[in-house]
Amino acid sequence: MTAIALSVAGSDSAGGAGIQADLKTFAALGVHGATAITALTAQNTLGVEGVHVVPSGFVIAQMKAVAADLDVGAIKIGMLATTPIIEAVAEGLRSFPGVPVVLDPVMVAATGAVLLDEEAIASLKRVLIPRAIVITPNLPEAARLLETNEARSEEEMRAQAEELKRLGAKAVLIKGGHAKGPAAVDLLRDEEGELRLEAPRIKTKHDHGTGCTLSSAIAAELAKGATLREAARKAKAYVSAAIGRADELHIGNGRGPVHHFHAFWPKPK
Repeated sequence: MTAIALSVAGSDSAGGAGIQADLKTFAALGVHGATAITALTAQNTLGVEGVHVVPSGFVIAQMKAVAADLDVGAIKIGMLATTPIIEAVAEGLRSFPGVPVVLDPVMVAATGAVLLDEEAIASLKRVLIPRAIVITPNLPEAARLLETNEARSEEEMRAQAEELKRLGAKAVLIKGGHAKGPAAVDLLRDEEGELRLEAPRIKTKHDHGTGCTLSSAIAAELAKGATLREAARKAKAYVSAAIGRADELHIGNGRGPVHHFHAFWPKPK
């Protein structure tokens, strides 16, 4: 049977993040991707120029249409934008009982554009985080969810992950990409304890969409039947390789995307 994953997220018109990154990731990992689009963004590699939120009723309609016909094995949730969209997605999830949910709490674009207001964050914590098998915040997102300062060490990351688990998620993968040092370390805190995921830090400005890509890679692996820990390991390896090959692409004049199809496209001569 073909593995299927659903992305509930916003659209990136430049193709580097959001729905577009998710579909590329699903395809690269051998999974069919379905979508429910929550917002349209007018953006390029230089920044976000505008956001158009999809009516909440139509978000539910997209999710229900997918549920009525496709055997979805995992769901990735990304950009949600507003409280009505968050509540609509929570309603839509009722059509997917037992399906694991990977929640990437997208709050601010890499360029600084705010994508989730304070009221919406409260709603996210109340109705969606408890539904997730794992949430995947980066350091700024974790700090904002907890209304505290960003973690500056693995010990502080560990403590924040434990606090985030108390919000109801079964597991927390706190990402250390915003930290400094020669290694990029992510910490997964789940019911078994801790899984430390480390990869060399790669020097490149072309890392747009890394958070979307990691969360959708986890969802893809879950859809194929992996455990959460297996999915996290494979997703970390995939994203690290995609970042490592990002400079081979020449897309736009700003912060370009990671190379989702690094395993398939030939290296430039």
